This record gives sequence, C-alpha cells and structure tokens, in this order.
Amino acid sequence: MKDKIPYYAVIFTSTQTDDTKGYSKMAEKMETLARQQDGFIRIESARNTIGITVSYWESLDAIKNWKANTEHLFAQQKGREQWYNWYNVKICKVEREYEFVKNQESHKQKL
Repeated sequence: MKDKIPYYAVIFTSTQTDDTKGYSKMAEKMETLARQQDGFIRIESARNTIGITVSYWESLDAIKNWKANTEHLFAQQKGREQWYNWYNVKICKVEREYEFVKNQESHKQKL
C-alpha cells in the first residue's frame, strides 16, 4: 500500500506483564478510536514475546493530537500500571517506501 510521502510512523515496542486482563479489549478500542482521528493512515501490529505496533500518520500534529486524546491517555495510564513491563516509542518520518509481492493474486486474496 502506497501512502502519500512523506508521512510519519509511530513505532510502539513493548513487553507485557503477566496481568493482561482487559488488554485485548482496550487494544481493539484504541485501534478503532485511532482510525477515527484526523490524519490517521493505517496500523500494523504483531505480538509475541515483544509486541510491536506501528501506526502511520499524515503529520506530527496528528500524532500529538492522538497522544493527547482523553481515552488514549487513560489507556496509556492503564498500560503503565498493569499491562507493560517496558515500552519504547519512536516517531519516524517516512520519506520512501517500497514492497515486494511474490504472487500479486494470492496477495490480493489475503487482504
């Protein structure tokens, strides 16, 4: 998927505590809420031993507004108190992107 260049990526990397009760529900809620924010482009996420979520935004102002969202602030607090042992956030400017797809037809079917 090609997005309008440049854009910004927020890379959230984390490890969780053993107490993840309510985490999945909150993560779904935050993704739904983020998708409604002005400037949101898309999100990608993977979780195993280390969780990595990358959200993409049109501008630094859009990222700042998302960080200050009241419901997101509550989720951040809950994460620090209950769900995360550690996390790191990186904000990067994407100036170029490309992708490889071996079989375009099978790729389209998976999307």
